[in-house]
Amino acid sequence: MRRALSAVVGLAIIGAGAFWVATSPALTASGADEAPGGAPDLANGEAMFYAGGCTSCHATPGQDDKLRLGGGHALETTFGTFHVPNISPHPRDGIGAWSEADFIRAMRQGVSPDGEHYYPAFPYTSYQRMAAADLRDMFAFIRTLAPVEGEAPAHDLAFPYNIRRGIGLWKLAFLDGEAFQPDASKSAAWNRGAYLVEGPGHCAECHSPRNVLGGIIAEARFAGGPSPDGKGSAPNITPSPDGIGGWSKSEVVELLTSGFTPEFDSVGSTMAPVVGNTAKLPQADREAMAEYLLSLPPRPKATQQAGALSPSLRP
Repeated sequence: MRRALSAVVGLAIIGAGAFWVATSPALTASGADEAPGGAPDLANGEAMFYAGGCTSCHATPGQDDKLRLGGGHALETTFGTFHVPNISPHPRDGIGAWSEADFIRAMRQGVSPDGEHYYPAFPYTSYQRMAAADLRDMFAFIRTLAPVEGEAPAHDLAFPYNIRRGIGLWKLAFLDGEAFQPDASKSAAWNRGAYLVEGPGHCAECHSPRNVLGGIIAEARFAGGPSPDGKGSAPNITPSPDGIGGWSKSEVVELLTSGFTPEFDSVGSTMAPVVGNTAKLPQADREAMAEYLLSLPPRPKATQQAGALSPSLRP
């Protein structure tokens, strides 16, 4: 009996040790936080900021100035309530004390400056595709904005989702650490669109169904997903009959500019602030995004949305 108990205890210790090693934030930090060097380009940083939709979640609710990034919005999910953090340059309550490397690590690997995992509601699975220079520029632009005092409350999550260390296992399955690689067989515009859609724009995070673990279902990518506000669903944005099939490139550009569809309807809900951001991008970038979206494989609208974490949430 004593031997059996010792064996159980030994296995438990080994299992706990294996879990601790496998879930270490250091496993996902492998040099991906290295700063690119060189002076930041603030104009490019502003474009990346709007492409990334930073104001959509981080602007403090109830204020007119969307560049005051004090956070505080509460987002209800099946996992609990996420409170969007302050990412203004405030040195205590925001990210004003962060280094460039801290910012790149957070965006690409979902690891905080103090070495904790961020929840995958923060779409670092898309932001990991971004070039280090673009992240440098984005960080530099954010640092030009007004510091906002006030720290968002801690997340209120149910067990076991409140065990942050366990996110390391999720990352092993769904975070590959790969930056965007251009397709040499495609045009420069197509590649620019692919980069914006798959990277900073993180379009698939909302417009795709997820499995029970919260990972995007690859074969239904862009075919529609749960709405970030928990009401209804985000539409299919592949060129299928129940998506954007039959839309012209100019019509997709118009949607990204004004929010108007070819049916003379307009977007609402959480898509409205997204259009507010894409409208601030250069016309050539919206055209590039349209070219890429219309080149996607047509897929029927997805119905499976099990386990979906609202991807627009920030950790």
